[in-house]
Amino acid sequence: MDNQIIIAIDAMGGENAPSKNIEGISIFLKRNRNKKDFFFNIYGDETLIIKEIKKYKITTNFYKIFHCSTVVSDEETPLTAIKNSKDSSMWNSINSQTIFNSNITLSAGNTGVLFVVSRMLLKTINSVSKPALAGLWPNKKNMNVVLDLGANVECDENNLVDFSEMGAALYKALFPQDSPKVALLNIGSEQIKGTETLKKAYVKLKDLSKYGHFQFDGFIEGNKITSGESNVIITDGFTGNVALKTAEGTAKFVTDSLKYSLTSTLAAKFSILFSYFALKKFKARLDPRKFNGAIFLGLKGPVVKSHGATDALGFYYSIDLCYRIIKGDLMSKIKNNLSHGNGKK
Repeated sequence: MDNQIIIAIDAMGGENAPSKNIEGISIFLKRNRNKKDFFFNIYGDETLIIKEIKKYKITTNFYKIFHCSTVVSDEETPLTAIKNSKDSSMWNSINSQTIFNSNITLSAGNTGVLFVVSRMLLKTINSVSKPALAGLWPNKKNMNVVLDLGANVECDENNLVDFSEMGAALYKALFPQDSPKVALLNIGSEQIKGTETLKKAYVKLKDLSKYGHFQFDGFIEGNKITSGESNVIITDGFTGNVALKTAEGTAKFVTDSLKYSLTSTLAAKFSILFSYFALKKFKARLDPRKFNGAIFLGLKGPVVKSHGATDALGFYYSIDLCYRIIKGDLMSKIKNNLSHGNGKK
């Protein structure tokens, strides 16, 4: 099939692998049983993978297994991985984009190794100096794309412009019916606020927005990220990672506090009966598994990083993200947006 989407899976990455990885594939197949436009190249220990595939009765027309004898551990450094892990499931799942025409790679393995090996094997897009790590972040209206989330501690204005163009392309690929609205994360919304880097990026993005690939909303403060007025939030990797971890911690604090309040007394437990469906909806809205999957942008092929500790449902959402990225023609959108790079000069 000419338009078949081929997803390369590192089946040995993350906790409880390959069990949760294969179960995630099974969930994806069940939820997309009427679609025939996808295929999985699965990398890892063939004996263990076949055992899980038999458990979930996955038919052979949806996958091909590539046996790999080693696994990249969570403790491994990028340097040792480059030297010793060329037969690992991670390495080969990434390299399959160059030798087996896989469209995208998904791994729940070591983030640092995944980023370095992906950059080495797939190479950076010519006009991009620094690839970025993007993630999904819920807002009141739908979803944000936020980047960089930790790949680059220091960034200049040109990096922030690249992130904006790539982030807008990712948003359009995932949500084709909506328009990307880019904002720079800052300590205030006024144009005079922030560092010189942010001010220079502001001017360049305002000029680039004339091409119509995104709407530039200027600066945004941290407390407005979830408002939904802007949906592509741009920052350097240091600030983005701090913001992400703070949001994750706050969400956990809120849900844990609510759980404690509703179970601390008999009366509180009784009140759950009257608010069961509202609480269920609240829990589903903040379920981190639904936003599982960070995307490396700026490489010549897309790579998605699943959280290593997620379960099968979380891994399924990462697979679904991979499918939507390719279905939305992300790489063409990125190249199209970056073609107006003169705005960075």
